[in-house]
Amino acid sequence: MLHSDSEVWITGIGLASSLGEGNATHSDVLTGRHSGMPVVDGTAFAPYPVHPLARLDFSKQIPKNSDQRQMEGWQKLGVYAAGLALEDAGIKAHPDLLDRTDLAVAAGSGERDTAVDCKVLEASGGPGNSPLRANEILPTALRPTLFLAQLSNLLAGNISIVHHVTGSSRTFMGEEMAGLAAIESAFRRVAAGQCDICLAGGALNAEREDLLLSYELGRNLWHQPYVRIEDRAPGGGGFVPGSVGAFLVFEQRKHAEARAVRPYARLTAVETDRAHRRSNAATNPLAQVISRVEHIVTPNTAAVFSGASGVAPVTASELAFLDSLKSCGLIDYAWTYGNLLGHSVEAHFPAGIALAALALRARRVSLALVGENSVSEDASSVDRIVVTAVGPRCGEGLALLEPIV
Repeated sequence: MLHSDSEVWITGIGLASSLGEGNATHSDVLTGRHSGMPVVDGTAFAPYPVHPLARLDFSKQIPKNSDQRQMEGWQKLGVYAAGLALEDAGIKAHPDLLDRTDLAVAAGSGERDTAVDCKVLEASGGPGNSPLRANEILPTALRPTLFLAQLSNLLAGNISIVHHVTGSSRTFMGEEMAGLAAIESAFRRVAAGQCDICLAGGALNAEREDLLLSYELGRNLWHQPYVRIEDRAPGGGGFVPGSVGAFLVFEQRKHAEARAVRPYARLTAVETDRAHRRSNAATNPLAQVISRVEHIVTPNTAAVFSGASGVAPVTASELAFLDSLKSCGLIDYAWTYGNLLGHSVEAHFPAGIALAALALRARRVSLALVGENSVSEDASSVDRIVVTAVGPRCGEGLALLEPIV
């Protein structure tokens, strides 16, 4: 257990998704003040449904048009969410704090320029010297990012440039594992006193043909009309991507108290495991990480916010494991938050932690949202929340959040 002065507090949240932007929007859905119906587009990328990003005015957090022009969608979304988190924590207009704020970013390999890819493929398949023609296209068509896709660390770089966050910076790649690693790194650095304050999170632009192609080649996507994650197994499983930007400000308790900031929740523990899984070998995901911190799941745990993706067979194993915890009385319920936001890969774990922190500040979660009651006004009080994330192929972890009273 952390010493009280070294407790890791969540003091800022920046969240944008298909539901909209900001903490009030997402908190209202969590607590039942607004409907918890997911926003799904089943036509734009048919047969693959996606959770599209709500319309945002990016100039609110990225005021320079020149900055926006050199960013693709995932970067703008991440920089936007990071700005919301810094603003929420009350440090955005304080250079002395921004200079000391560390950064941990979960990122993919960046967005590809599909138009350029198509030109190269067409040239490669034509007559004559195809490689030479392809090489002529690349220097004139690509932006100077040294790569056929935007570099992953450009997200962290743009957060530093736009928001003047100039502490140490780390970028993690590796799908769900990247989100887990970014949060774990931030948590452990703050808890150990290696930094007082850290901004951590990630972003995913799900409305991309190149991304959908990549995941379909891996047989990860759900390509039928939208149904809840719990109901996808008979159709072969698969995830529905969701555009999400999720960043959080983690801060040492004594540092936050000195600023007289109001925290959302206390992050008590984070455990991760790479846990590479092979086909049909997904047995009891999360059991290993829970065994290392058995105190996380106790009869005092009110809820699990599950990051189950919907991909078979691991999702069925994860849900069965959580059902066993419920049957034993260790948890009251497990809510699969991907039903609301979609699966946001690198941003999924940060988004789950953001939702849990909002729920703990409100001290209630809609029973209709978690499938326990048909009346949306009914809500359950919540005292401790375990947030999980399990990747379809590898990577799993959990975090424990508790209220600050």
